Amino acid sequence: MMTAAPCVRVLLHAPTAGALERARNNAANLLKEAPGAQVRIVANAAAVAAALDAPPHPADAHTWLCPNTLARLERPARAPLRALPQAAVLALALLQEEGWRYIRA
Repeated sequence: MMTAAPCVRVLLHAPTAGALERARNNAANLLKEAPGAQVRIVANAAAVAAALDAPPHPADAHTWLCPNTLARLERPARAPLRALPQAAVLALALLQEEGWRYIRA
């Protein structure tokens, strides 16, 4: 049986509203199984509006929004949601280069 390493870093990509819901569930399940894990939900496209329009969620603290989508929507990120420092596509590539494990939710 495999055990989760406490330092595992998981990157959940959510480009749609449905993917955001799955990513939130995945994040909760991961942190339940591996409390020391690091998790980031990177939302872009339709998932950004879904995150902004939804009631606050415990996974919001782990959720980063694409600044390009925020600009297109003309909306700011609301705390604890955060805007990425660069486009989601670049953030996904850079985080994987840093050793984060990519999962498309």
